[in-house]
Amino acid sequence: MNKKFPDGVYPVMLTPFTEENKVDYESLGRLAEWYIASGAAGLFADCQSSEMFFLSLEERVEIARFVKEKAAGRVPVVASGHISDTIEAQAEELNRIAETGVDAVILLTNRLAAEEENDEVWLENLKKLLEKLPVDMALGFYECPYPYKRIISPELLKWCADSGRFYFIKDTSCDKEIIRKKLEAVKGSSLKLFNANSSTLLETLQMGASGFSGVMANFHLDLYAWLCGNYETNPEKSREIADFLTTASLIERQVYPVNAKYCQKLLGNFTSIHTRTKDASLLNVTAISETEQLMRLTDYIRRSILGEEQR
Repeated sequence: MNKKFPDGVYPVMLTPFTEENKVDYESLGRLAEWYIASGAAGLFADCQSSEMFFLSLEERVEIARFVKEKAAGRVPVVASGHISDTIEAQAEELNRIAETGVDAVILLTNRLAAEEENDEVWLENLKKLLEKLPVDMALGFYECPYPYKRIISPELLKWCADSGRFYFIKDTSCDKEIIRKKLEAVKGSSLKLFNANSSTLLETLQMGASGFSGVMANFHLDLYAWLCGNYETNPEKSREIADFLTTASLIERQVYPVNAKYCQKLLGNFTSIHTRTKDASLLNVTAISETEQLMRLTDYIRRSILGEEQR
């Protein structure tokens, strides 16, 4: 089994920017420390929440290197950062990311075939890409929703698991039955499934999913870590926490990632809420109030449900 990537929460990391639109490495360092202190099992850098489609290759490489060095062996770091269309360009990106020393390089499922192309094309392109990557490079998948969401089938996932090269998949199907079939397909392999969806998380953990890797870890990672670690031994509180996390996750539909950066600014980790994907001014007075209310409610849940266990 896969011991290199422990079960738990792999937050999809934000990228803090200065007001001058440069990567803010001081804030990124504080963010990484906050993730680890909050109970992260690992870190996922250079993903969509990192605004990777709006980062240069040099920025993606440097972010992966910085995060790996900051983690300092305390938790594994996985990173994606490949956004190109051609197999050749993707191989260049992935090899550059691998050179940073991250523990696994994550492939985007939607980069391996166009939306209208079938699974046969996808698999042939994957085989071509694998030929251009070192055989000892640990790999994973991310069903990134942008520019389109491609959910990998259980059959394809089994092929990947059987190859022995894949260790991690961030599942974004938001469908318990699809996840059940995927877990059956990879059973006994080194490939671990991490659910990105809050509303199906508890049930999929009970099915055998390895943890959570979603955007809401940027708001209250510790509650996800608690759920992943206690769902078997404390089912009643786990149900209460899971219900709260599902309801809280509706804020994803607001102005993400600006609202998550605002949350991190209130926590003292970020100095700016500037993003490259959305105008920060879209986080209006009402949206700010909603984010602040969520943070207060989160504190209440920590006290009232978890009590001393969370202190």
